[in-house]
Amino acid sequence: MPHWGERVLAAGGAPVTTPRDAARDAARDELLKADYHRHDPSLQERVIGWIMDRIDEALGAIAGDGTTGTTGLILFTVIAVLIAAALWWRLGAPRRAARTTLGVFGAVGPRTAAQHRADAERHAAAGQWTEAVREQMRALVRGLEERTLLDTRPGRTADEAAAEAGRTLPEHAAALTAAARTFDDIAYGDRTADQAAYQLLRDLDRTLERARPVLAPAAGGPA
Repeated sequence: MPHWGERVLAAGGAPVTTPRDAARDAARDELLKADYHRHDPSLQERVIGWIMDRIDEALGAIAGDGTTGTTGLILFTVIAVLIAAALWWRLGAPRRAARTTLGVFGAVGPRTAAQHRADAERHAAAGQWTEAVREQMRALVRGLEERTLLDTRPGRTADEAAAEAGRTLPEHAAALTAAARTFDDIAYGDRTADQAAYQLLRDLDRTLERARPVLAPAAGGPA
């Protein structure tokens, strides 16, 4: 059988040379076709397989004695930490995603801004800063709705409220964004609420009560 790159006879008897590089490239392109890899394991399956192989190696080493056992124990510990980190990242994703999917009012029924402010002050007086921050942010958003600076819309997130109100109150857009981030970090994240966080939202709420909106000009009208 002729090798790639050798001269062979074509059907008419004329010699033909098959270039070695071209033949290799053609074979590679053929093997890269999806039909040959339809049943290949996915990336996730390959990663899991690699982790399980390492765990088997670590357990086998631990079963030994002396230096081998110590090395296996260290390897097993490292792998366990990596798995724990991966699980934390995976399971923590929904919690981070909640910042952009959960409404600022949650399951709380319709209440006035004054009622939310009263609850916020009551929680603050008791040192319950997480609850105080939640209620104060709700008071801030409800106050904007009562002034018709925001339309009343169930399910609005803190980020959405800050972005929408920031367009009507551009001078306070940055403060609104910071307030929404504070609320998200405390309500759905791992940040511990404190008096400073509550005071930030309370002061902004009072400032916005006196803020005058910037109205967009009517179409075709003067700027």
